[in-house]
Amino acid sequence: MNTDEWTQTLGAGPLLGIAAGAVAVLLLLIIRFRVHAFLALVVVSIGTAFAAGIPAGQVMDTLTEGFGSTLASVALLVGLGAMLGRLVEVSGGAQALTDAMIRRFGERRAPLALGVASLLFGFPIFFDAGLVVMLPIVFSVARRLGGGVLRYGLPAAGAFSVMHVYVPPHPGPVAASGLLGADVGLVLALGLLLAVPTWYLTSYLYGLWVGNRIVLPVPDILGGEPEHDENPPKAGTVIGLLLLPVLLIFANTGLSTAGEVGWVDGDAGWYDVVLTLGSTPIALLITVFVAMYVLGTRRGRGKDTVEKLLDSALGPVAAIILITGAGGMFGGVLEASGIGDAVSGAMSDIGLPAVVAGYLIATTLRVAQGSATVALTTAAGLMQPIVAGGAFNGVELAALVLALAAGSVTAGHVNDSGFWLVGRFFQMDVKTTLKTWTVMQTTIGLVGFGLASLVYAIA
Repeated sequence: MNTDEWTQTLGAGPLLGIAAGAVAVLLLLIIRFRVHAFLALVVVSIGTAFAAGIPAGQVMDTLTEGFGSTLASVALLVGLGAMLGRLVEVSGGAQALTDAMIRRFGERRAPLALGVASLLFGFPIFFDAGLVVMLPIVFSVARRLGGGVLRYGLPAAGAFSVMHVYVPPHPGPVAASGLLGADVGLVLALGLLLAVPTWYLTSYLYGLWVGNRIVLPVPDILGGEPEHDENPPKAGTVIGLLLLPVLLIFANTGLSTAGEVGWVDGDAGWYDVVLTLGSTPIALLITVFVAMYVLGTRRGRGKDTVEKLLDSALGPVAAIILITGAGGMFGGVLEASGIGDAVSGAMSDIGLPAVVAGYLIATTLRVAQGSATVALTTAAGLMQPIVAGGAFNGVELAALVLALAAGSVTAGHVNDSGFWLVGRFFQMDVKTTLKTWTVMQTTIGLVGFGLASLVYAIA
C-alpha cells in the first residue's frame, strides 16, 4: 500500500495531541533518561508513525525517506566544512589570523580583533571545535593585556555561536533550508548580513560590558601558551581560503538571479556548468582541495599526513550528521502523517505570522531539551506544512530559516552542552554562567529574530 493512497482519518485534535505527546516523549528521553538525541529521535519517529496510523508496511519507507532527504543536503556540507576547518586549525591558521588582527586593530581593541578572527574562522568550523581551538589564543592575549578572561572570551565564543547557528555550511541552517525548501546560497548571504550586527551588539559590546563588571582570572586549564606551527600560513592566505567558498556560492546565487531576469542566457551550456561549480557542496569541495595544497602539501606535509588530518575531521561530526538526519526523519513522519498540517491549521487559527510561530516553536524546543540542532530541525519539520500551504518567496523562506535559527539559540542553559563547555573552560560557576553566557545566547536569539523578522516583513 502506497502512502499516497492512504488517507488520514484522525481529526486535528487527536493529531495535535499526538504531536504534543511525541515532543514530550522526545524531551523526556533526552532530558530525564539521558538517551542520545539520535536514538531518541528515531524511537519517537517510529512511535509517532504508528500512533498517527501510517500503514505498518510504509513506516520504514517514511522514516528512511525523511532521513535520507535531509542527509542529502546536510552530510556533504558538514563533512566538507569539517575538513576545511581541520586544515585551517592544524596549520596554525587561527593563530596567524588572530595575530594579524591584533596588529591591525591594536592591543586596546584586542577583544574586537579576537571576535573578528573568530567570525572568519567560525565559517567552516563548528562551535565546540572552534572554541577549543581559539581559547588558548584568547587566554594568551588575556594574560598579556589583562582585564579578565570574559572581556576577551565572550566576543570570541559569541562569534562562533552566531556563525554556527545562522550561517551555512553549519548543519542547523543547512537542514532547515532543505526541509523548508530555502535556497542555501540566499540563507548564507542573509545569514552573514544578520550574523555580523548580531555579534557586534550581543557578543562584542555585551562582552565588554559584562567583562568589566565580572572580572575573572585567566584559567590555566589549557596549560599556558598555545603551540605555534613551525610554518604557519599568512593571515591573507587564511582569509582567502575562507572567502573562496563564500564567493563561489554568492556567484552562483547572483548568476541564477541574472538568468531568471534575463540578463544572461539561461539556456547556454556554460550557464549550468558555472551554476554547478558555485553550488554549496562543489564550492566547499573546491576549497578543501585548494586548502589541501596551500595548507598541506605546499608547507611540507606529506600526502599521508594530509589524508589522516582529513580523516580525523570526520569522526567528531558523525553524531551531528546523524542527529540532523534523525531530525529530518521526525519531520518526514510529521508531514506524511498529517500532523504537520494539523499544526499548520492550529497556527493559522491562532493568527500568528509564520515567522513568529517558527521562532516560538524553536525557542520552546531549545529551552526544553538544549540541543540547537534538534530544536532547529524539529521546528523546521513542524513548519513544513505551513510553508507548503503558503505562497512564500525565496527571501521569505530564507528569513524564516533564520527566525527558526534564532529560536534554536535562545536561552541556552544547563541542558545545553555549550553552556557547560563555556562554563568549564572559563571556570565559572553555574550562577555566573547563567548571568553571562545564557544572557548572551538569549540576546543573540532576540536580535537575530528581530533582524530576520525585518527581512521577512520587507521581502
